[in-house]
Amino acid sequence: MASSVPSLNFTFPPLTSSTTNSTRISVRCGPRSNRGPLLKGRILSIEAIQAIQALKRTQRMDPTQIQPHISKTLNRLIKADLIAAFKELLRQDLCELALKVFPAVQLECDVPDLGLYADMVLALTRTGLDENIDELIDDLEKVGQIRCDDKELVRLVRALVEGEQVESTVRVYELMKKSGWGTTYGIDEYVAKVLRRGFKRFGKEQMADEVDQQLQRSSRLILGKH
Repeated sequence: MASSVPSLNFTFPPLTSSTTNSTRISVRCGPRSNRGPLLKGRILSIEAIQAIQALKRTQRMDPTQIQPHISKTLNRLIKADLIAAFKELLRQDLCELALKVFPAVQLECDVPDLGLYADMVLALTRTGLDENIDELIDDLEKVGQIRCDDKELVRLVRALVEGEQVESTVRVYELMKKSGWGTTYGIDEYVAKVLRRGFKRFGKEQMADEVDQQLQRSSRLILGKH
């Protein structure tokens, strides 16, 4: 499916010497669009840019070849470039393509990267492809456990709640408990409050009360240690 490609502008630092003047080189990737320049922290390597363009070209010309092409193209990227390419696909709202790249990204992570899951949920919600979110959480559940002390957990929970993803929010909560939230891991007060508000909004009063009780119990245990 054809998509407009945002302009990516890269300006290299001047090359100077005692005998030459400063030279400024501007590299433009893709046609012009109204999308702004890359933000700080989203600098793409030449390899990442080439991978993105190759994937988009394959998706446009022969979508049936996208999976083998993903394996061939992404295997050449180091982890940092792979993640940067994935985030750029999300930035361009190419979520269907990003979904196909996402498993390769997670394979590079020792444990599930909850921040990338949150990015994916936010992008799918923004582009109206939220029917894919449950399948995304399916993959997370198959891992079996998550790190409940991961600072990105709250971003994932908040993205699900704000996207009105009732079933997926419940499933992530159950996965948190299975992973030791409240036992092996302490309870983050902010995560608990986001969950509690979400469950109340969804009409899950029993779950909201359960989260509240866990938070209160955790607070008493902390106070008892002092």
